[in-house]
Amino acid sequence: MLTLQPKFDLHRDVVSDILRKEALVCRVKEYSSAVDARILNIERDGVILYSWKGATETTRIGKYDSNSKQNKLLYSFDKQVCVSSCSLNKEETLLAVSLAQNTTGGERLKPISKCLTLLIEISPINNTKVLKAVDCRVKVQFLHQDADRRSVLESHLLLLTEDGYADLYHVLLTKQEGYRVVMANPERLPKTAERIVEDFTWVQWDGHTQRLYYLTHKDKFFLRCVQFYPNHNCDTVLELPLELPANPFRTVKFVNLGFDHYHTEGPEQESIRLEVFTNRTGSMCVCCSQPLKHKQELMYTLVLVNKDCSKTFRVSLGSDQSQHKATQLQPLFIPIGYYILVYLQDYFLHCINTRQQEMLCHSIFFSGGDVNLGLQCQSANITVLHAEEESCCSLLDLSSGKIHAAELSPAYLLQILQSHTPSRCPSSKADPQCLAALHCLLVYMGNDPNLELKIIEWLCDNVNAFESFDQLQEFILASLFRISYDKSLSLDKVLPYSSVFDKKEVPACLLEVPGVLCTTEPHIECVLKGKGFWTELQWNTERTKYLDAVPNPRYRTSHIQTEWDKLRSEREPSSHMNHLEENTKKVLSMVDTWCLDKVVVPLFQEEDHQQRVLIGLTVDKLREHLNRHLPRMGKKKIDSLVVSYVAKLLELIRHMLESVWLKYNLGPCVLCLTQQGSPAEWSVFHFLLRILEATRGLCLPLPPGYHTLLAVFAVRCLPHHTFLQYIDHGFLQLTETFVSRLMTDLDNSDANERLKFSVLKRLPKPMKQRIYHMWDHPVSSASISRDYVRALLEKHNKNKGFPSTGRDKPGFRPEFLPLTYLAKILSDIEEKALNPFEEQENVDARFVEEMALKQTLILLGFEEK
Repeated sequence: MLTLQPKFDLHRDVVSDILRKEALVCRVKEYSSAVDARILNIERDGVILYSWKGATETTRIGKYDSNSKQNKLLYSFDKQVCVSSCSLNKEETLLAVSLAQNTTGGERLKPISKCLTLLIEISPINNTKVLKAVDCRVKVQFLHQDADRRSVLESHLLLLTEDGYADLYHVLLTKQEGYRVVMANPERLPKTAERIVEDFTWVQWDGHTQRLYYLTHKDKFFLRCVQFYPNHNCDTVLELPLELPANPFRTVKFVNLGFDHYHTEGPEQESIRLEVFTNRTGSMCVCCSQPLKHKQELMYTLVLVNKDCSKTFRVSLGSDQSQHKATQLQPLFIPIGYYILVYLQDYFLHCINTRQQEMLCHSIFFSGGDVNLGLQCQSANITVLHAEEESCCSLLDLSSGKIHAAELSPAYLLQILQSHTPSRCPSSKADPQCLAALHCLLVYMGNDPNLELKIIEWLCDNVNAFESFDQLQEFILASLFRISYDKSLSLDKVLPYSSVFDKKEVPACLLEVPGVLCTTEPHIECVLKGKGFWTELQWNTERTKYLDAVPNPRYRTSHIQTEWDKLRSEREPSSHMNHLEENTKKVLSMVDTWCLDKVVVPLFQEEDHQQRVLIGLTVDKLREHLNRHLPRMGKKKIDSLVVSYVAKLLELIRHMLESVWLKYNLGPCVLCLTQQGSPAEWSVFHFLLRILEATRGLCLPLPPGYHTLLAVFAVRCLPHHTFLQYIDHGFLQLTETFVSRLMTDLDNSDANERLKFSVLKRLPKPMKQRIYHMWDHPVSSASISRDYVRALLEKHNKNKGFPSTGRDKPGFRPEFLPLTYLAKILSDIEEKALNPFEEQENVDARFVEEMALKQTLILLGFEEK
């Protein structure tokens, strides 16, 4: 499920370098003494702090720069000490160290205390100041200086104790002799400490965002957050009540505050795991887990602050597990983008989609003994390192000292799709996994064009729809959602991303997962304030509350069906039509139409009035919907988003057609109407019909030229009578481009004449009048003559008038004129003929028109014989 890339190896990147340098110092070929190296902390800028003990009975602290791949010695103690916490300021002038009392050896720290905290000057090594000497664990962490404040000689150090309080030390520095950086007033440091937090039982540090989360308890548990700003002012910006057991932690729990190798928490102290994850887009998720002592279940809760809800899951661990063992099992929470992976090795893996969280079918769940993320150690030894990148996270294996960059594996997700298809799994049990994997590939990983092509290839191979969802509709909506989901979290509630929501009744298999019980609590109580990220989070939370109160806030493409049907019946242009055409021009100007010499599929090369109207209407309705629900985005941004959205739709359909075209190695000959279709063209025709079915079900537009292409494949692949039935039932739409080619490319054999005549009968009158001129046949000649004469007579009647009593009546047709008589004779001849196609000679339509006009003018007295 995860792709692991090695980022750091303590033995490879540190120990081997230490051994090489020790060998040079000792002037030996190979340094054979053991080196006890341990990772202490990982700073925001990627610096890894570590300690090691060699044969000289000293303890040294070094740093590994992940950018330069270089090691540097920071400080050496003249004896072996137990470093339980360590932090380095960004300027590398100060080192804060917390030393644990070594109770096993003969040496003891003085004064006698369990923990001694030191602040050491290291640029150069000059002075050491004792900050704390207490009988509890102490964690130290420097705040990260802002990049534009390098000239300011000050550092800020957080000191957190197991007694449940946190102090902030403001350390003023000064330069001596131009290069020596020392503390300005080391004697006053303990007196100037600022108490930031009082009485916490759990604390988490987020170095990339400079936030300190902590848990307090009075009448109930509250999760609070202190935000440190670039000027190092701080403020409490979050207060969130949590439902937790009475005694969730036996001792204070430190998260992301370094690694203490001299304090091991027993299983009874690990009854609850709590972590907070945020995303720069303005999302926040609080993860909490606890085993249920009297049931073979594990319960974990995800509080989605920006979604204004919390979701609690109960997962069965199986009846073969002992109760004692179940109480010690704690899952690992791994944030990757907006997914939270809840992993309990050999039990289950739950990949939770926190943006599309309404239904379980958009999250992936595996269970059983074969569940494995590919890690070479137990999950209890894994520490998740909070990273600034949103698409991946880092996993630290403390036992081996290795750090891996973890990402979701597209190959594994593709394997899920390929193994769960309608042909292989006719049952709907596998549908939720397939749907979730498809959305993860399309929305979360879909920026990779090669990956999109692989998904399209899978769609081509599996044309039949799944029992519970249409994979083509999911492909279209999820891909369209991808281009907009990072613009604003509020778009999750107003844009469509799945066709499941359009179903009148959602299939049961998409609503529940065997072995997983989910309960949702809407409307959490949360107090937010602050700026930057917190302003965005507050906006997303408030917008979610508003949208939850609005009926049907999500845009449904099918809502425009009524207006679309009305517009299709309009024949005359209007101002509204002109407005829609302007929308269409904006969309088509964004579509990559390719160079004409590289065209694979002939799309975007003809005027398709109906599709152009639908394109413009889709833009109009989607823009109106977003302006109504998300006015904060601004009209300009919304307009750009909507145009890009519809342009992406047209490009998606083109990409699908080009992929299937290349898959079956089709050439330009498939567009010739005189040949029968091959089995490969049958497959392409079926895929074209599925695309039509999917887009029609969503009332989405197609690229101009799509209906022409579909009709060409239909006339090549289908018998003529079936082809006509497809037209009558609305599966095929006759376009002027297609009918023109049909009239000119096909010869006048009996079968082709019957086909042409049947097609002409099904054309609307305006198109029929234009098409008649392209078919050189008696039927078309007669129709042309009759229409021409009728139009000319009506024009003359309108301009000159006739001395007859009923001439002002609508639809008046004077029967005595020769021109009308000629049209009547032509009609009678047609009616008496047994077969209108038996005439072998074609009528010169232009000659008929000219003679009829001349005879009429003579009889009316406008021209001499």
